[in-house]
Amino acid sequence: MTIHSEHPFLPPERDRSPVRRFRGRLPAPVTLWTSPGPAGLTVSSLLIADGEPAELIGLIDPDSDLADAFAEQDTVAVSLLGSADQRLADAFAGQTPAPGGPFRLAEWTDTDWGPVLTGTSAWLGARLVDRTTTAGWALLVRATIERVELADSTADALAHLRGRYGTVGIRS
Repeated sequence: MTIHSEHPFLPPERDRSPVRRFRGRLPAPVTLWTSPGPAGLTVSSLLIADGEPAELIGLIDPDSDLADAFAEQDTVAVSLLGSADQRLADAFAGQTPAPGGPFRLAEWTDTDWGPVLTGTSAWLGARLVDRTTTAGWALLVRATIERVELADSTADALAHLRGRYGTVGIRS
């Protein structure tokens, strides 16, 4: 058996999408989107548009359990993940095993929008207004933000950059 230092499934550089490589160089927040049922997915491609009403816009995998849940549910809860939540992020992204399902890896608080990670530094609840449009290979989801809860303003946020996790926080 030989152990290699490179990723065994990573295609040669010449075969990689330059668009995906560019996107990978953008620091992205790591959030967990959940819907009643429950269903959930780790999402980093999102945008919050302030206004009246404020909107949540995100790109999700159209083959995910969450996309299936959106066919029957019209709400979503978004939990901001922190540095201690890397394993949870990987489990909901389908990158690591989660015996019994990823919801067994943490404690949850039920809300009208879906389960929220107990102890998260911030979360929001939103009502879907569009879940049928595609953008590239993703499902483009738009939702009206109905509730925002901000708990710990000093907590670091989990971020993703070039295939690795890091944290972003304010230092005094």
